[in-house]
Amino acid sequence: MEPVLYKKENHIAYVTINRVEALNCFNYDTLHRLQEVTNRIHLDQEVKVVIFTGAGEKAFSAGADLKERKTLTETEVRRNVKAIRDVFNSIADLPQPTIAAVNGYAFGGGFELMIACDFSIACSEAKMGLTETSWAIIPGAGGTQRLPRLVGEMKAKELILTAKRFTAEEALDLGVVLQVVERENLLAACEKLAADMMKNGPIAIKQAKYAITQGMNTDLQTGLAIESKAYELVIPTKDRVEAINAFNEKREPRFEGN
Repeated sequence: MEPVLYKKENHIAYVTINRVEALNCFNYDTLHRLQEVTNRIHLDQEVKVVIFTGAGEKAFSAGADLKERKTLTETEVRRNVKAIRDVFNSIADLPQPTIAAVNGYAFGGGFELMIACDFSIACSEAKMGLTETSWAIIPGAGGTQRLPRLVGEMKAKELILTAKRFTAEEALDLGVVLQVVERENLLAACEKLAADMMKNGPIAIKQAKYAITQGMNTDLQTGLAIESKAYELVIPTKDRVEAINAFNEKREPRFEGN
């Protein structure tokens, strides 16, 4: 059985962690396959938005596969940690907007995948958290760096050092998720967000994401310079001219990504 499912419909890539029996935990094979899928999406100009989710109704992903970890040497543990860190960095670096459809448990690495995405929408039953310190380890796939950027340093320290598990509604209050919806509405809510973005200029969407993401990791003046360079890339596009023409002709623009 494929540990990661991939399909593409209407310019949306759907990526599903497919290990229901293991709460969609990440073993090495799953990480390897997820990296392959992510690399494919990165190069696919037809993909405009990516939605990540977990198979079944119980878990988005409960993190690392601890049954596999028990069998690994220290060298193999380091290999797995590097693999999960690398693939989540690749997901964070995707040029397309990414949405985590959090359909259940999102613990440890599952939570780190969630916050590596640009947006997270959770079903009301979802539970989440960075629980690694309860296993005498620390978040190793971006959690100690991305969570403080979302919720602030002090709150991130509380959540990580106490290994606190929290609800979808608490995550909404923290700003970790964008929306909380009923389970049956989860995918539709993600697709609605995708549609709201895809009606806009594809090149502009990618450049705006790039400017925000890169600017958040630097000082204001450097960020403004990044924004300026990103803006330069949209000026010569046909889509920019089309937007102006559509406005003057009182019609909807027809963007083609060029």
